[in-house]
This record gives sequence, structure tokens and C-alpha cells, in this order.
Amino acid sequence: MRSQALRADLLMLITAMIWGSAFVAQRLGMDNIGPFLYTGLRFALACVVLLPVLALLQRRQQHRPAPVNRNLLVGGVIMGLALSLGINLQQVGLLFTTVTNSGFITGLYVIVVPLLGLLIGQRSSAGIWLGASLAVVGMFLLSVGEGFTVASGDWLQLAGAFVWGVHVLLVGFFASRHDPLRLAFIQFATCALISLLLALLFETATLDGIIAAGPAILYGGLFGVAVGFTLQVVAQQHAIASHAAIILSLEAVFAAIAGALLLGEILALRGYLGCALMFGGMLLAQLWPKPLPGELSGTSANADAARR
Repeated sequence: MRSQALRADLLMLITAMIWGSAFVAQRLGMDNIGPFLYTGLRFALACVVLLPVLALLQRRQQHRPAPVNRNLLVGGVIMGLALSLGINLQQVGLLFTTVTNSGFITGLYVIVVPLLGLLIGQRSSAGIWLGASLAVVGMFLLSVGEGFTVASGDWLQLAGAFVWGVHVLLVGFFASRHDPLRLAFIQFATCALISLLLALLFETATLDGIIAAGPAILYGGLFGVAVGFTLQVVAQQHAIASHAAIILSLEAVFAAIAGALLLGEILALRGYLGCALMFGGMLLAQLWPKPLPGELSGTSANADAARR
């Protein structure tokens, strides 16, 4: 059991590293193509990667009931709609803010999830409120500049964090009723179709631009979406919910490291203090004892299973 737990923690740490560094790919991908096209292409690529995996599962489950049914399709499409809104808010926001800011503000979904749970009658512990307070102060230090102005990209990332919170609740609801990989494929396909349609309506693209963005598309699709999600699913088979949420929230730290190493992003001391407070708030919200049963409090551990 201990070896399984250590393996799960290691896989989730790798997942957090992939997701954090994927912010850089998301930013660089838009040097040559628009945000909607980049999102559509990388999620379409993830669908292509998952197809042989699903085919293998189908062969192994050939004596079981049909894997696709109306409820599965409806659940996957609903999740895909939320995913499309969240990922495109994040992607467009990256045009107007830094990878570091984006990573930490997006990570606020760890706190947003239990707060949204209040709307459906779930109680939140004192740690949620303390963590949220720390995170708000941290975001103020990180994002609010002279004259109390906030970059438009940071506002988009904050709106995206609330959408991610809704998405996590949807994942927690549907994943307990359907196969997670098939749900992921349907929501990835939904996101790809919506994003490509938006790109067709609002963006112009050239073949040269797509080729130039190829490395970022490959990394974002293969690693950020397909590999990252698969690793998370495998890891959480043997992971404790609170451990999963804490380790996966490290993506914000890895995003800051990747932004500094690969893009030369530098924060003032005020910004680093803000990041520390936000990350501390995320950890506090997860580590504080919860009054909810394990089944309910584990919802946030899904941590946006199909976001990347």
C-alpha cells in the first residue's frame, strides 16, 4: 500500500510539472496563431491520441455493455462546454498577463470548488475561509499595480478559475457514474469543435503559422492534455484525496519556474510574496480538517481532471 501511495504521489508530481510547464507552451503557441485555434488544435490532437487507448479498452471489455450511451454523451458534452469556456478564458488571458500570474490565479480553483459547494448545500470549514482570505490578499499583491489597476488578463484568469471550479464539480458528478477516459474523450472533442468554430469565426490562420506553432501544439496536446490527464487518472486510483489536491496545486509553482527559466519572467518582491500567500491559502484550504464526509470532500481532489 505504501509503495502504491508513493507511486501515485510521484505520478501526480509529474502531472503538476507537465501542467505548469504547459502554460509556457500555451503562451508561445500564440506567437503564430490565435488562442482559439491553438486550443482547438491541441485538444483535437489529444482526441487522436486517446482513440487507440479507447479502442484497446473496448477490446478488453467486449463482453460488457456498450461503452457509449446517451447519459455518457450528455455528461461529456456538458463537461466539454465548461472546459471550453475555462480553457479559452485562460488562453485569451495569457495574451495580456504573464505565465506566473496565470498559473497562480488559475490555481485558485482549489478554493473556488468548496465555495461553490455552498450553493448546493455543502458546508465549508474554517480553513476554506482562511485560505480564501490569504489567496485574495496574495492576488492583490500579485496582480494589483500602481493606481489599483489590474491587467485585463488577470481578470480573465480569475473568471476562468470560477469556471474551473464549476468544471471540477461537474467532473466529480459525472466521473462517478461513467468511465473517466470516455468522458474525457467526449469533452475533449466538444472543446476542440467549439474552439475550432470560434477560430473560424474570429481568427485568420496560415499553414506557415500552424507549422511554426507545431512544437507548442504538440507539447500542449500530447503532454498537457493527453498524458497529463491519463497520469492523473492512473495516480488517483491509489491516492488520498487531500494529497492529490495539494500535489496537483503545485502546477502554479512549476508555472512560475517555467516562466522564469524559459520566458525570462521576473517578479518584484511584492509579486513573490503574493504568490507565496496564494499558494499558502491553497494548502490551508486543503489541509484544514473538513466537516464533510470523505466522499464529498474528495470532490476537489479531481482537480479539474480534464482541464489540461
